Amino acid sequence: MARTKDKGSAPKEPGRMKQMWQVFQMTRRYDSSAQWLMLLGFLVPVLIGLGLALWLGEGNGFTIALWIVAGVLAGLLLALVILGRRAERAAYAQIDGQPGAVGAVLRSGLRGGWVGNEMPIAVNGKTQDAVYRAVGRGGVALISEGPVTRTKRMLDEEQRKVTRILPNVPVTLISVGHDDGSIELYRLPATLRKAKRTLTKPEVLAVSNRLNSLQTALPIPKGIDPMKARPQRGKMR
Repeated sequence: MARTKDKGSAPKEPGRMKQMWQVFQMTRRYDSSAQWLMLLGFLVPVLIGLGLALWLGEGNGFTIALWIVAGVLAGLLLALVILGRRAERAAYAQIDGQPGAVGAVLRSGLRGGWVGNEMPIAVNGKTQDAVYRAVGRGGVALISEGPVTRTKRMLDEEQRKVTRILPNVPVTLISVGHDDGSIELYRLPATLRKAKRTLTKPEVLAVSNRLNSLQTALPIPKGIDPMKARPQRGKMR
């Protein structure tokens, strides 16, 4: 007798190719140039491989085939790299300007030894402006979310707190937004990676633990997951 499927069983996750196709479709909706950049990234290595095959193959079919295959593989790899970069940017575009967007980036988009928290360390309950903190080899980064005119005082106050506790650790102030002197949301991970490295890995852990031990939890919602955020129709072209 055949077993009936449980109604409460979890749905089957899509395969790797289907996931990539979904990412490509989402990216293309928000970034119409992504598909052309991917095509260019694929064709350039293929053409280079073909040129090298004709130049160095000397009529040897096996050598020519190897160069062509190498070009195709390199083109596929470069196209996937471009897709990943543009997909990340498109995902951040969906949550840009929403409260908690910086926290979502700190939770899922940091590399290069940086450690961030999706929960802000300071928040204005009326305006939803917030200040977040990340710790890495470049020291302590304080990141504001909201207009510069409203968040500058919050940033300066948090900088004084960090400097008082850790006077020898460099502090970088970053404003995320669309005002003059601010950076766009998708540029935040790259901006952190560019910071000059002054701390060792054990020092990063010690500084992070020191600051976390003094931080008071704030009763506010967590950040947004950029890969699960619903598209904003107003931003779709």
